[in-house]
Amino acid sequence: MEGMTPPMTSVPVQGPAPGYPPGVVVPATFFMVAGVLELVLSVWEIPAPRPFWPVWEALGRALAHWLLALGLWNRIALCRSIALVYCLGSIVVYLFALLLAYTGAPVRFPNYVVLQSLFQVPSCALLFHFLRSDRAGAIYTRPLI
Repeated sequence: MEGMTPPMTSVPVQGPAPGYPPGVVVPATFFMVAGVLELVLSVWEIPAPRPFWPVWEALGRALAHWLLALGLWNRIALCRSIALVYCLGSIVVYLFALLLAYTGAPVRFPNYVVLQSLFQVPSCALLFHFLRSDRAGAIYTRPLI
């Protein structure tokens, strides 16, 4: 029996892991992180002692990101459309802000705008490509109501 190889045993193939697919986790995580960055960097930029209204405004902007993340997590189709528009707008606006900041334009940008730009432009470029795909259309099918 030398030289003979043992028969191959079959290993059962497992299906996809239970839970949420990466097409849901990645966009929702992006918007959660974007909300945290918006809040932390905005509050960090406010000079001490920090008045109530600028902090409240930063919290409101962060809350918008978090609500969108929650809608994406729940696979709501309207949130996919909002995320598409957000990503397209962010790419244009933040790329323009980066160009102005790095070319030495006579406009002063707060540090948090530049830092947000460095996070948002590449992330939104990748997300926009995915959210436009047919795969994303198959994931985000749940109506709003």
